[in-house]
Amino acid sequence: MMHSLLIFLGLGVAAMTLAAILWSIAFPARRIWPPKRYTTLTPFLVWIPTFTLFGVLILLGVWGWGDLAIPSWVRFGVGLPLILIGNIVVWMEVSHFGVPQTGGAKGTLRTEGMYRYSRNPQYMADIGIVGGWMILSAALWAMVVGLAGIAVLIAVPFSEEPWLKDQYGSAFEQYASRVGRFF
Repeated sequence: MMHSLLIFLGLGVAAMTLAAILWSIAFPARRIWPPKRYTTLTPFLVWIPTFTLFGVLILLGVWGWGDLAIPSWVRFGVGLPLILIGNIVVWMEVSHFGVPQTGGAKGTLRTEGMYRYSRNPQYMADIGIVGGWMILSAALWAMVVGLAGIAVLIAVPFSEEPWLKDQYGSAFEQYASRVGRFF
C-alpha cells in the first residue's frame, strides 16, 4: 500500500511539474516557471515538490534495493560517483546564487564556475544525482520515477531560457552562443 502510494506520489509530482513546464514553454506570457514574481509562497511551491520527489526516490530505492541485476561494480563504481559529483556541483552553484535565485528569484546572469561549461549545470548535476541513485539502488520503481524526474529536468531549461533572454538580453544571447544548453 505505502509502496504504491509513493509510486503514485512520485509520478504525480513529476507529471504536474512537467505539465507546468510545458505550459510555460507553450505560453511564455502566462508562464508558471520561472515565476513572474518571486513571493513568500514561491519557495514552498518550488522546494516542496522538489524534495518530495527526491524523498520518494530515496524511499523507493531503499525499499527496492538490489531488485535489478546490476553488477555491484557498476552500482558503486558509477552510481555513487554520479551522486557525489552531482551534489558537489549543485551545492557549489547554489552557494554562488543563493537559494532564492536557484528557486526562481531574479538575480544576476552567472557565466562563471560550472556555468562556463553548461548553461544548466545544476540541472545536469541533478540528472547525475537521480541517475546515480537509480543505478546505485538498482530498484525498479526508483528507475521508473527517476526517469520521470529526469524528463522534467531536461524540459526545464526550455522554459527558463526565453526568460533569461528577456532578463539579460544580448548578454545572455552572447553567452548562449558560446556555451551549450547541456554540455
